[in-house]
Amino acid sequence: MSRKKSLLREEPLLVVNNLETAFEIDGKDYNAVDGVSFEVKQRQILGVVGESGCGKSVMSLSIMQLLPKGSGKVKAGEMIFDGINLEKMTESQINKIRGKDISMIFQEPMTSLNPVFTIGYQLQEVFFNHWKITKREARQKSVALLKGVGISRPEKIVDEYPHQLSGGMRQRVMIAIAIACQPKLLIADEPTTALDVTVQAQILELLKEIQSVNDMSIILITHDLGVVAEMCDEVIVMYAGKIVERTDVDTLFHNPKHPYTTLLLGAIPKMDESRNRLSSIQGIVPSLTKMPETGCRFAQRCPHVMPECLTITPILNSVDPGHVVACLLFEKSSPRKGGWDDDYIRD
Repeated sequence: MSRKKSLLREEPLLVVNNLETAFEIDGKDYNAVDGVSFEVKQRQILGVVGESGCGKSVMSLSIMQLLPKGSGKVKAGEMIFDGINLEKMTESQINKIRGKDISMIFQEPMTSLNPVFTIGYQLQEVFFNHWKITKREARQKSVALLKGVGISRPEKIVDEYPHQLSGGMRQRVMIAIAIACQPKLLIADEPTTALDVTVQAQILELLKEIQSVNDMSIILITHDLGVVAEMCDEVIVMYAGKIVERTDVDTLFHNPKHPYTTLLLGAIPKMDESRNRLSSIQGIVPSLTKMPETGCRFAQRCPHVMPECLTITPILNSVDPGHVVACLLFEKSSPRKGGWDDDYIRD
C-alpha cells in the first residue's frame, strides 16, 4: 500500500519550530498556521494532509517567504533550512535560495505560468536568476529539462505558450521549472489537482523518479490520501492550523489515533466493500475569524468529544516511537486514557 521506507540521514534538512502565520482582517491578526513544528529529513518525502482551509498551503508559502505583502506575516517561530534561518534573511538573500535550493510546484499550473511568455522564456529565467549562463546554453538546458519530464517535441514546445498545452503538459512544465537548478527541497502543493487519473499517476511517478535521481527532499501537500500512500515516508495531519497527528505512512493507515485522521481514512471508498453512501465528516473547518480560542478545534465535529475537549487545548503527545497525537483521549490525565471506547471500530 505504501512505498518502502528509505534510509534517511539523521540530520534534518528543514526544521520548523512553533511557526505562527497570521493574516490581518479588519485590523486584527488571525493565525492560519498556529504553533506548527516538524522536520524534513534528507531525501525524505513528507506528506501534509487535511481538508481545504487547514493551513497546508499557508505553511508552504511561509517557508518560501511568499506570503502576500501587507496582509500575511510570520508572527513567531523559526524555519531553519540547511542551517540557515529563513525568517532572518533579507529579500535579496532569500531570492538566492528560492528557486535554487528550495523550489515549489504550485497547485494550478495555468495561473502559475505567465500566459504572455513562452515556455522556454519562463524556464530560461530560472537559469539566468541563479547561474552565469548564455542564452544558447539556457535554451539547450530548457529543451533537455522538458525532455526529462516526459514532454515530447521539446524543441517545439519550448517556443509555445501555456494556453497551447494540455493540463498535464503544463504541470510537467511547472515541475521542470521547479527542478531546473536541482533544489535540495521541493514543495509540491497539490501537484495533481484537476488532472485526470492517468495523468495523475504519470506526474506522481515522475516526481518519485526525480526525487530518487536528485536525492531531493519533498514536502507533498495534498488532500488525497491515496497519493500519500503511494508517495510518502512520513505524514503530518493538519486541522484548523494545527498538527493533530504525525507518524510514518504505514502507521497512519494501519493504526491511526486521532479521530480526525480516522474519519479521513474512513471516507476513502474501498474496492472490496459495498456502500449505498460514502462516509463523510459532519460540519466544516472553522473559519479563520471564528476559530475557538480554547479547547480542541475538532471538538464540534468529533464523534468522541468529551466535556473537557471544549476547554482544554490538547498538545502533541507521543503514543508510540515516532508517533505523536494531539488529542485528550491519549493524554495521561485523560479519563479515557488509551484511546477509543470498546464500541468504536476502526476499519
